[in-house]
Amino acid sequence: MISNETHGTFDDILATAKPELRSVCKALRSLIASSHNRFVEVVWPKQKIASFGVGPKKMTEHYAYIAVQGTHVNLGFYHGTSLTDPAGLLEGTGKQLRHLKLRHVSEVKSPFVVALLREAISDRRRHVPES
Repeated sequence: MISNETHGTFDDILATAKPELRSVCKALRSLIASSHNRFVEVVWPKQKIASFGVGPKKMTEHYAYIAVQGTHVNLGFYHGTSLTDPAGLLEGTGKQLRHLKLRHVSEVKSPFVVALLREAISDRRRHVPES
């Protein structure tokens, strides 16, 4: 993992989450780490976002983000409109961004979530060579 400490740390994100959502955040980060061992993480504590990619540039090199909300955690995909979503579970109406709302650790382990994340990582690797 490569981290940009000038922004913040993942612990800063955890500190903003309600206790019942911290385990969801940790499980998502673990899933990312197990799916992409050289991920780049950039944290924006004021926005309550930890962002992950093949390089440090948010909209071109990042594939996913973890965003703490009041009652759930968003697993967002910067290029979500290009992901396979036959069940239509991804939310959002923007040009590219899509997200899932997760409330329980069991949802993180869903084959659908794992497949989406792996596809997002593969997509960024195809478009942006890793450093």
